[in-house]
Amino acid sequence: MKRLSLQPPIIEEAGPDWLIPAHPQPLAEPPGGLRLALMARHSLLGLWTRESYAARDFAYPLLRRQVCVFNDPASIKAVFVTGAERFERKGAMMRRALTPLLGDGLFISDGETWRRRRPLVADIAHKTQVPFYAPMMTGAAAEMLAGWRDGQDISLLPAMAELTAQIIARSIFGTRLGEGALAGIVQGFARYQAGIDSFNLPFFLGAAEGWPVGRGRAMREAIAEVHRVVEHVITEHVAGRGEHGSMVDMLVRRMQRSPELGLDMQALRNEAATIFMAGHETTAATLTWAFYLLAKAPWAEARLHAELDSVLGDREPTAEDMARLPYARAVIEEALRLYPPVPILPRQAREATQVGGIAVEKDALVLVVPWILHRSPDLWDKPMHFRPERFLEGAPVPYSYIPFSAGPRICAGLNFGLTEAILCLAAVARAFRLRLAEGFRADPVCRLSLRPRAPILARLERRA
Repeated sequence: MKRLSLQPPIIEEAGPDWLIPAHPQPLAEPPGGLRLALMARHSLLGLWTRESYAARDFAYPLLRRQVCVFNDPASIKAVFVTGAERFERKGAMMRRALTPLLGDGLFISDGETWRRRRPLVADIAHKTQVPFYAPMMTGAAAEMLAGWRDGQDISLLPAMAELTAQIIARSIFGTRLGEGALAGIVQGFARYQAGIDSFNLPFFLGAAEGWPVGRGRAMREAIAEVHRVVEHVITEHVAGRGEHGSMVDMLVRRMQRSPELGLDMQALRNEAATIFMAGHETTAATLTWAFYLLAKAPWAEARLHAELDSVLGDREPTAEDMARLPYARAVIEEALRLYPPVPILPRQAREATQVGGIAVEKDALVLVVPWILHRSPDLWDKPMHFRPERFLEGAPVPYSYIPFSAGPRICAGLNFGLTEAILCLAAVARAFRLRLAEGFRADPVCRLSLRPRAPILARLERRA
């Protein structure tokens, strides 16, 4: 019996001044239903054929469920913007996978709950608030760098996760988490993601809501660790011992002022946990991939260092420097293009409808996939190459670049996360080069978010 291949080979190629970074080799032909289901449990990145990357839409049945993939920017606009009310619900698999951890938090809620809470979260994470939070970002980065030593080896993702978790803790929670709490919440999120099954088979067998995910001991412990830290901080705020001006402080005061919003303690915990997950996980992954790409592309690293030396000299970056760091921003934007933190954006059709040339069935699984959209040869020049300068040459085709989603459900923390990533990139790259082991190649995988399968170890090299 022929053994099913569940992991396409990882491709990476480089030359003196070019890089095609690590990605699964596209499949020669669509996988059958069994192979697709097994591959999806392994990772959601290796499911696509070369034809999938074209800027076109396609649909297929998977057991008893219609799956619609929209990769044409016009259709993406129809799903996320003009027809957003028909595709408001996140996919059942994502909702089932995240509900044990996030409850009815904004990321997976819909209907009246989402409409009540979206303005609250959008207000506290609005771009006008970002200058208030920027010193917390650069302060946390400076403290991390003060503990780094020339020649030291670090694991990139955990290091970036602790940095971004500390930033989120200070800005959302208004407190500096102790090392134990900080490590606990970071590891809790990591253990949860490693243990969750993001492929809900009953959904494809006809259950419109799928089935609740199992909660083994490891999963329960991961959830409890995250909830313990978040609930403690919220309790402190409700008791008046939180820091004035933090995001949670604003939510608590809104809860006390407007009880009709239904922001009880559980709702506050869910929203705080949601903001924490989205804020620390996505930016940590973005920084990890950005430093991986720079280590593989010395010409791009040299250009970034020249910009940082010219603008910053020997001082730390500030929010006021953002406009003067276009290449740093381009590096982050290109990292988000090649390795979008949420590489698949699922929706569930509320009703039967037509999008482009596809008749979408009620309860169909509707997928917009930044992983393939951002690599489409119809929309991008040299789509598999790492080329930060593409973001200095003009704006992408509308709805061809959506690392933060689009439409009413676009990430409320977009400006916060982008500023955080650029300032942290600048702070670290100003002080250190990060060197990978000779011949190392990352293996990107996705279950809920896009991460490297194995640790990316880097040696710190202090810049003179």
